Amino acid sequence: MMQPARKKFVAAAQIQLRRIIRARGLYLLLLFPLVYVFIFNYLPMYGVTIAFKRFNIKQGILNSPWVGLYHFGRFLGNPKFFDIMKNTMILSVYSLIAGFPIPILLALGITHMPGKRYKRTIQLTTYAPYFLSVVVMVGLMSQLLGLRFGLFNRILGLFAIPPVNFMGRPDMFRHIYVWSGVWQGAGYGSVIYISALSSVDPQLHEAAIVDGASIWKRILHIDIPSILPMITIMLILSMGSLVSVGFEKTFLLQNNTNLSVSEVIETYVYRVGLSASRPDFSFGTAIGLFQNVIGFCLVMTANFISRRLSDSGLW
Repeated sequence: MMQPARKKFVAAAQIQLRRIIRARGLYLLLLFPLVYVFIFNYLPMYGVTIAFKRFNIKQGILNSPWVGLYHFGRFLGNPKFFDIMKNTMILSVYSLIAGFPIPILLALGITHMPGKRYKRTIQLTTYAPYFLSVVVMVGLMSQLLGLRFGLFNRILGLFAIPPVNFMGRPDMFRHIYVWSGVWQGAGYGSVIYISALSSVDPQLHEAAIVDGASIWKRILHIDIPSILPMITIMLILSMGSLVSVGFEKTFLLQNNTNLSVSEVIETYVYRVGLSASRPDFSFGTAIGLFQNVIGFCLVMTANFISRRLSDSGLW
Protein backbone atom coordinates (compact mmCIF):
# COMPACT_ATOMS: atom_id res chain seq x y z
CA MET A 1 0.00 0.00 0.00
CA MET A 2 1.28 3.42 -0.91
CA GLN A 3 1.52 5.97 1.89
CA PRO A 4 -0.87 8.98 1.67
CA ALA A 5 1.99 11.48 1.18
CA ARG A 6 3.46 9.38 -1.61
CA LYS A 7 0.04 9.06 -3.28
CA LYS A 8 -0.39 12.82 -3.24
CA PHE A 9 3.07 13.27 -4.73
CA VAL A 10 2.41 10.77 -7.52
CA ALA A 11 -0.99 12.34 -8.27
CA ALA A 12 0.51 15.83 -8.41
CA ALA A 13 3.32 14.57 -10.67
CA GLN A 14 0.81 12.97 -13.04
CA ILE A 15 -1.24 16.18 -13.22
CA GLN A 16 1.88 18.21 -13.94
CA LEU A 17 2.98 15.73 -16.60
CA ARG A 18 -0.40 16.00 -18.34
CA ARG A 19 -0.10 19.81 -18.30
CA ILE A 20 3.34 19.60 -19.88
CA ILE A 21 2.08 17.25 -22.58
CA ARG A 22 -0.83 19.58 -23.38
CA ALA A 23 1.53 22.56 -23.63
CA ARG A 24 4.36 20.64 -25.31
CA GLY A 25 4.57 23.21 -28.12
CA LEU A 26 5.35 26.02 -25.67
CA TYR A 27 7.89 23.91 -23.80
CA LEU A 28 9.55 23.00 -27.10
CA LEU A 29 9.74 26.70 -27.93
CA LEU A 30 11.32 27.33 -24.52
CA LEU A 31 13.87 24.56 -25.10
CA PHE A 32 15.91 26.53 -27.64
CA PRO A 33 16.79 29.54 -25.42
CA LEU A 34 17.49 27.17 -22.52
CA VAL A 35 19.94 25.19 -24.65
CA TYR A 36 21.54 28.43 -25.83
CA VAL A 37 21.98 29.71 -22.27
CA PHE A 38 23.36 26.34 -21.13
CA ILE A 39 25.92 26.14 -23.93
CA PHE A 40 27.15 29.72 -23.89
CA ASN A 41 26.65 30.69 -20.21
CA TYR A 42 27.02 27.53 -18.12
CA LEU A 43 29.42 25.30 -20.00
CA PRO A 44 32.13 28.01 -20.10
CA MET A 45 32.06 28.04 -16.29
CA TYR A 46 34.19 24.93 -16.47
CA GLY A 47 37.06 27.17 -17.53
CA VAL A 48 36.93 28.93 -14.15
CA THR A 49 38.86 25.96 -12.74
CA ILE A 50 42.08 27.36 -14.22
CA ALA A 51 41.91 29.99 -11.45
CA PHE A 52 42.93 27.16 -9.10
CA LYS A 53 45.60 25.74 -11.38
CA ARG A 54 48.90 26.74 -12.94
CA PHE A 55 47.44 26.63 -16.42
CA ASN A 56 49.59 25.46 -19.27
CA ILE A 57 48.22 25.45 -22.81
CA LYS A 58 50.14 22.29 -23.74
CA GLN A 59 48.85 20.37 -20.71
CA GLY A 60 45.28 21.66 -20.97
CA ILE A 61 42.84 22.45 -18.18
CA LEU A 62 42.60 18.90 -16.81
CA ASN A 63 46.31 18.11 -16.72
CA SER A 64 47.56 21.47 -15.45
CA PRO A 65 48.89 21.27 -11.87
CA TRP A 66 46.52 22.23 -9.07
CA VAL A 67 47.66 25.21 -6.93
CA GLY A 68 44.48 25.94 -4.92
CA LEU A 69 44.13 29.54 -3.75
CA TYR A 70 47.66 30.53 -4.75
CA HIS A 71 46.62 33.03 -7.42
CA PHE A 72 44.09 34.67 -5.11
CA GLY A 73 46.86 35.15 -2.57
CA ARG A 74 49.04 36.68 -5.28
CA PHE A 75 46.37 39.25 -6.06
CA LEU A 76 45.59 40.09 -2.43
CA GLY A 77 49.31 40.44 -1.70
CA ASN A 78 50.02 42.50 -4.81
CA PRO A 79 51.32 46.01 -4.02
CA LYS A 80 48.83 47.38 -6.55
CA PHE A 81 45.84 45.64 -4.95
CA PHE A 82 44.64 48.52 -2.78
CA ASP A 83 45.15 51.12 -5.53
CA ILE A 84 43.23 48.99 -8.05
CA MET A 85 40.39 48.33 -5.62
CA LYS A 86 40.27 51.99 -4.62
CA ASN A 87 40.07 53.14 -8.24
CA THR A 88 37.40 50.55 -9.02
CA MET A 89 35.26 51.39 -6.00
CA ILE A 90 35.53 55.16 -6.47
CA LEU A 91 34.48 54.93 -10.12
CA SER A 92 31.65 52.50 -9.32
CA VAL A 93 30.26 54.43 -6.34
CA TYR A 94 30.60 57.74 -8.17
CA SER A 95 28.76 56.29 -11.19
CA LEU A 96 26.03 54.89 -8.94
CA ILE A 97 25.50 58.11 -7.00
CA ALA A 98 25.51 60.28 -10.12
CA GLY A 99 23.79 57.96 -12.55
CA PHE A 100 21.13 56.14 -10.53
CA PRO A 101 18.73 59.00 -9.62
CA ILE A 102 18.93 60.86 -12.95
CA PRO A 103 16.89 58.31 -14.99
CA ILE A 104 14.23 58.42 -12.26
CA LEU A 105 14.07 62.23 -12.37
CA LEU A 106 14.05 62.16 -16.16
CA ALA A 107 11.19 59.65 -16.19
CA LEU A 108 9.17 61.77 -13.76
CA GLY A 109 9.79 64.89 -15.82
CA ILE A 110 8.83 63.24 -19.12
CA THR A 111 5.70 61.70 -17.60
CA HIS A 112 4.37 65.03 -16.31
CA MET A 113 5.47 67.06 -19.30
CA PRO A 114 2.52 68.70 -21.12
CA GLY A 115 2.28 68.13 -24.85
CA LYS A 116 2.94 64.78 -26.50
CA ARG A 117 5.14 66.32 -29.20
CA TYR A 118 7.60 67.84 -26.72
CA LYS A 119 7.50 64.68 -24.63
CA ARG A 120 8.42 62.45 -27.58
CA THR A 121 11.11 64.86 -28.77
CA ILE A 122 12.85 65.00 -25.40
CA GLN A 123 12.53 61.24 -24.90
CA LEU A 124 14.07 60.59 -28.34
CA THR A 125 16.83 63.14 -27.74
CA THR A 126 17.83 61.62 -24.40
CA TYR A 127 17.49 58.04 -25.67
CA ALA A 128 19.60 58.51 -28.84
CA PRO A 129 23.09 58.61 -27.18
CA TYR A 130 22.58 55.05 -25.95
CA PHE A 131 23.01 53.80 -29.53
CA LEU A 132 26.53 55.24 -29.78
CA SER A 133 29.20 52.58 -29.42
CA VAL A 134 31.86 53.00 -26.74
CA VAL A 135 34.53 53.64 -29.39
CA VAL A 136 32.45 56.41 -31.00
CA MET A 137 31.72 57.86 -27.57
CA VAL A 138 35.41 58.04 -26.63
CA GLY A 139 36.25 59.47 -30.05
CA LEU A 140 33.60 62.15 -29.56
CA MET A 141 35.04 63.07 -26.18
CA SER A 142 38.52 63.25 -27.69
CA GLN A 143 37.23 65.67 -30.33
CA LEU A 144 35.61 67.82 -27.68
CA LEU A 145 38.30 67.66 -24.99
CA GLY A 146 41.50 67.19 -27.01
CA LEU A 147 44.50 69.28 -25.98
CA ARG A 148 45.39 70.72 -29.39
CA PHE A 149 42.28 70.52 -31.54
CA GLY A 150 39.49 69.96 -28.98
CA LEU A 151 36.44 72.19 -29.27
CA PHE A 152 36.55 73.26 -25.62
CA ASN A 153 40.19 74.26 -25.80
CA ARG A 154 39.54 76.22 -28.97
CA ILE A 155 36.80 78.12 -27.16
CA LEU A 156 39.20 78.76 -24.27
CA GLY A 157 41.76 80.04 -26.78
CA LEU A 158 39.31 82.68 -27.96
CA PHE A 159 39.49 84.17 -24.45
CA ALA A 160 43.29 83.83 -24.23
CA ILE A 161 42.99 81.03 -21.67
CA PRO A 162 45.73 78.38 -21.82
CA PRO A 163 44.59 74.96 -23.09
CA VAL A 164 43.66 72.31 -20.53
CA ASN A 165 44.68 68.68 -20.96
CA PHE A 166 41.29 67.25 -19.96
CA MET A 167 42.10 63.72 -21.16
CA GLY A 168 45.45 63.60 -19.42
CA ARG A 169 44.72 65.10 -16.01
CA PRO A 170 44.16 62.43 -13.36
CA ASP A 171 41.76 64.69 -11.43
CA MET A 172 39.53 65.01 -14.51
CA PHE A 173 39.39 61.35 -15.54
CA ARG A 174 36.68 60.23 -13.12
CA HIS A 175 34.42 63.17 -13.92
CA ILE A 176 34.77 62.59 -17.67
CA TYR A 177 34.12 58.88 -17.29
CA VAL A 178 31.08 59.19 -15.02
CA TRP A 179 29.23 62.13 -16.58
CA SER A 180 29.72 60.95 -20.14
CA GLY A 181 28.19 57.65 -19.01
CA VAL A 182 25.30 59.47 -17.36
CA TRP A 183 24.64 61.40 -20.57
CA GLN A 184 24.76 58.23 -22.63
CA GLY A 185 22.64 56.01 -20.40
CA ALA A 186 20.10 58.31 -18.74
CA GLY A 187 17.53 58.08 -21.53
CA TYR A 188 17.74 54.32 -21.80
CA GLY A 189 17.61 53.91 -18.02
CA SER A 190 14.48 56.04 -17.78
CA VAL A 191 12.47 53.75 -20.07
CA ILE A 192 11.76 51.18 -17.37
CA TYR A 193 10.60 53.89 -14.94
CA ILE A 194 8.40 55.50 -17.59
CA SER A 195 6.78 52.09 -18.11
CA ALA A 196 6.23 51.74 -14.38
CA LEU A 197 4.75 55.24 -14.14
CA SER A 198 2.35 54.50 -17.00
CA SER A 199 0.70 51.84 -14.81
CA VAL A 200 -0.15 54.33 -12.05
CA ASP A 201 -3.91 54.74 -11.73
CA PRO A 202 -4.86 58.14 -13.28
CA GLN A 203 -7.70 58.43 -10.77
CA LEU A 204 -5.14 58.95 -8.01
CA HIS A 205 -3.79 62.03 -9.77
CA GLU A 206 -7.29 63.27 -10.57
CA ALA A 207 -8.32 62.99 -6.93
CA ALA A 208 -5.12 64.74 -5.82
CA ILE A 209 -5.72 67.59 -8.27
CA VAL A 210 -9.28 68.01 -6.96
CA ASP A 211 -7.86 68.19 -3.42
CA GLY A 212 -5.49 70.96 -4.52
CA ALA A 213 -2.24 68.96 -4.53
CA SER A 214 0.61 70.50 -6.51
CA ILE A 215 2.59 68.51 -9.07
CA TRP A 216 5.45 68.14 -6.59
CA LYS A 217 3.18 66.63 -3.95
CA ARG A 218 1.67 64.28 -6.53
CA ILE A 219 5.15 63.12 -7.50
CA LEU A 220 6.16 62.70 -3.86
CA HIS A 221 3.04 60.92 -2.62
CA ILE A 222 1.78 59.06 -5.71
CA ASP A 223 4.47 58.48 -8.32
CA ILE A 224 7.48 57.70 -6.14
CA PRO A 225 5.65 55.22 -3.85
CA SER A 226 4.24 53.52 -6.96
CA ILE A 227 7.65 52.93 -8.53
CA LEU A 228 9.52 52.35 -5.27
CA PRO A 229 9.60 48.52 -5.70
CA MET A 230 11.09 49.01 -9.18
CA ILE A 231 13.65 51.46 -7.80
CA THR A 232 14.60 48.94 -5.12
CA ILE A 233 15.09 46.14 -7.64
CA MET A 234 17.22 48.31 -9.94
CA LEU A 235 19.32 49.44 -6.97
CA ILE A 236 19.93 45.83 -5.93
CA LEU A 237 20.99 44.95 -9.48
CA SER A 238 23.29 47.97 -9.53
CA MET A 239 24.97 46.75 -6.35
CA GLY A 240 26.15 43.66 -8.24
CA SER A 241 28.29 45.84 -10.50
CA LEU A 242 29.73 47.90 -7.67
CA VAL A 243 33.14 46.26 -8.12
CA SER A 244 32.83 46.15 -11.88
CA VAL A 245 33.68 49.02 -14.22
CA GLY A 246 33.20 48.90 -17.98
CA PHE A 247 36.45 47.67 -19.52
CA GLU A 248 36.13 49.16 -23.02
CA LYS A 249 35.52 52.75 -22.02
CA THR A 250 38.07 52.73 -19.19
CA PHE A 251 40.73 51.16 -21.40
CA LEU A 252 40.13 53.58 -24.26
CA LEU A 253 40.30 56.60 -21.94
CA GLN A 254 43.50 55.39 -20.30
CA ASN A 255 46.89 56.92 -20.98
CA ASN A 256 50.19 57.13 -19.14
CA THR A 257 49.28 60.38 -17.41
CA ASN A 258 45.99 59.22 -15.84
CA LEU A 259 46.93 55.58 -15.18
CA SER A 260 47.18 56.20 -11.44
CA VAL A 261 43.40 56.71 -11.21
CA SER A 262 42.19 54.75 -14.25
CA GLU A 263 43.71 51.33 -13.53
CA VAL A 264 40.76 49.19 -12.42
CA ILE A 265 40.24 45.46 -12.02
CA GLU A 266 39.16 44.86 -15.64
CA THR A 267 42.09 46.70 -17.19
CA TYR A 268 44.54 45.06 -14.79
CA VAL A 269 43.20 41.62 -15.73
CA TYR A 270 43.71 42.49 -19.39
CA ARG A 271 47.28 43.60 -18.78
CA VAL A 272 48.41 40.59 -16.77
CA GLY A 273 46.16 37.95 -18.31
CA LEU A 274 46.15 38.75 -22.01
CA SER A 275 48.39 41.57 -23.21
CA ALA A 276 51.53 40.73 -21.21
CA SER A 277 54.54 39.23 -22.97
CA ARG A 278 53.84 36.02 -21.03
CA PRO A 279 50.08 36.02 -20.34
CA ASP A 280 49.09 34.54 -17.00
CA PHE A 281 45.63 33.11 -17.73
CA SER A 282 45.25 31.54 -14.29
CA PHE A 283 46.06 34.78 -12.48
CA GLY A 284 43.67 36.78 -14.65
CA THR A 285 40.89 34.23 -14.17
CA ALA A 286 41.40 34.27 -10.41
CA ILE A 287 41.05 38.05 -10.31
CA GLY A 288 37.88 37.90 -12.41
CA LEU A 289 36.42 35.19 -10.17
CA PHE A 290 37.28 37.22 -7.07
CA GLN A 291 35.44 40.19 -8.59
CA ASN A 292 32.36 38.12 -9.43
CA VAL A 293 32.17 36.59 -5.96
CA ILE A 294 32.31 40.04 -4.36
CA GLY A 295 29.55 41.23 -6.70
CA PHE A 296 27.39 38.21 -5.84
CA CYS A 297 27.84 38.85 -2.11
CA LEU A 298 26.87 42.50 -2.57
CA VAL A 299 23.67 41.54 -4.42
CA MET A 300 22.73 39.02 -1.71
CA THR A 301 23.42 41.55 1.05
CA ALA A 302 21.47 44.33 -0.66
CA ASN A 303 18.53 41.99 -1.29
CA PHE A 304 18.55 40.84 2.35
CA ILE A 305 18.60 44.41 3.67
CA SER A 306 15.86 45.46 1.24
CA ARG A 307 13.67 42.54 2.32
CA ARG A 308 14.09 43.48 5.98
CA LEU A 309 13.40 47.20 5.48
CA SER A 310 10.80 47.39 2.71
CA ASP A 311 9.72 43.81 1.92
CA SER A 312 10.81 44.36 -1.72
CA GLY A 313 13.58 42.50 -3.46
CA LEU A 314 14.61 40.21 -6.26
CA TRP A 315 13.36 37.11 -4.42
